[in-house]
Amino acid sequence: MSVDRFLFERTLLDQGVTNIAGVDEAGRGPLAGPVVAATVILPAKWIRCGIPEELRSLNDSKQLTLRQREGFFVILTTLRDVRFASSIINSEVIDFINILQATHRAMNEALARLNPAPAHALVDGLRVPSLRFPQTPIVKGDALSYSIAAASVVAKVTRDRLMHAFDAQYPHYGFAEHKGYGTPKHLAMLAKHGPCPIHRQSFMPVKQAQLKLL
Repeated sequence: MSVDRFLFERTLLDQGVTNIAGVDEAGRGPLAGPVVAATVILPAKWIRCGIPEELRSLNDSKQLTLRQREGFFVILTTLRDVRFASSIINSEVIDFINILQATHRAMNEALARLNPAPAHALVDGLRVPSLRFPQTPIVKGDALSYSIAAASVVAKVTRDRLMHAFDAQYPHYGFAEHKGYGTPKHLAMLAKHGPCPIHRQSFMPVKQAQLKLL
């Protein structure tokens, strides 16, 4: 049975709620680099009449190929009727306030950058207590809501591009390949070279690598 990926949005529209934003993040788990949150408001006419054909296979960014993500990113960020925003929280802030609070801060900042402001947010995952907007948390929402799926693509592509840039700056670690996640290669390079400025010093594998080099 096919999933109605506008069910949550349509329910809110039927209640008179407009400007419905999907919100998602990328980069909670890596040992290095920022966490990125993105938000996307899709046109109400799409919610009522159907998403354009070129976006019909839009899904959780982790289920898409690199080529698909890049293609959807271009469409979502260039169509005049689609509104989007993102927020990037760097590793220093993550270490200072912890990754969960950094993720929530990024979500709030991304939503606040939309103009006009959203009336309601569909959030991937659990409820965000600090969110300054009315919200509906949806577990696995990036596979159930087109709005959240769109936000997941914008967040993922934005972060991946940043990690490619960091790869050129810190070439020893292979950031372009693993995007900062704790792969065997990344852990080996971390043990050999120690952490660089974008590593999250509060994360245990980074702490352990630092201690071994002392």
